[in-house]
Amino acid sequence: MKAMQLTDYDQPLVLRDIPVPTAEAGQVTVKIHTCGLNFGDLLIIKGTYQERPQLPFTLGMEICGTVTEVGAGVTDLRVGDRVASYNGFGGLAEYAAIAADICVPVPAEMSDRDAAAFLVAYGTSHVALGYKAHLRPGERLLVLGASGGVGLTAVELGKLMGAEVIACARGAEKLQVAKAAGADHLINSETDDIRDIVRALGGADVVYDPVGGDQFKAALRACNPEARILPLGFASGEVPQIPANILLVKNLTVIGYYWGGYSKIKPAVLTDSFAQLIAWYQDGKLTPHISHTLPLAHCNEGLELLRTRKATGKVIIEIG
Repeated sequence: MKAMQLTDYDQPLVLRDIPVPTAEAGQVTVKIHTCGLNFGDLLIIKGTYQERPQLPFTLGMEICGTVTEVGAGVTDLRVGDRVASYNGFGGLAEYAAIAADICVPVPAEMSDRDAAAFLVAYGTSHVALGYKAHLRPGERLLVLGASGGVGLTAVELGKLMGAEVIACARGAEKLQVAKAAGADHLINSETDDIRDIVRALGGADVVYDPVGGDQFKAALRACNPEARILPLGFASGEVPQIPANILLVKNLTVIGYYWGGYSKIKPAVLTDSFAQLIAWYQDGKLTPHISHTLPLAHCNEGLELLRTRKATGKVIIEIG
């Protein structure tokens, strides 16, 4: 089968021929139709992600496809079932062997493209805002990087969960994408003072931050007492150092959060979240935003769109 593999860190992916995987106990083999690209893929390529598989390996964190083989002990899935999965690696290929307990049935009304755009971005934001930060209706949510893959879903879900949403993104065009997703207030991170604007709006009760750097520092100082802060990525390239004195004075809570880790330590958190998210999708309450769709051989172009921040929402790779 064809697969886009990383053969050396900090280098472009290479299209290679590798064997089709066989489902082991507890796994299913899936013929992959679509794969969503994520900012985490860029970190994996650089070798700075939380996990470092042995080279060479196939990238691709989230997929939609059809089950072609069922391993021993799997009772909930059958050959022919269409599923989506957060598998961490292996999605940029024609087939993958995936743990059955992280596969989610895809409803008939959900397209392959939407399914591959769904789990990581919406799952990350839903677990962050609900399970971790306990976002309540009427609270003020500040979303940094609000036009990106996860940031845009945080805007959409925050509004759906009853929050007043402040979206921060680079440039007027990206801010309009956030506004269409439900943002109540817009901040241009290129020209506006994040701290002053958020404080003028009444301060932030929850901060959702995939950016880090100076934006984190400004958001921290715009927090209300007892605010919750979710540093879940560092797209700026700077991991912020958090001054404990500010946490103490305002009774702030900084919440450590690695969404992918729940697939190993508590997978029910993810599957329960997926069930709610898919129900909202079926009710017409969620609409994935996909800015680019590319074929498998053009994965490097898709990754460059993420690296240069030219994409909004998701970039999807169509495989077959």
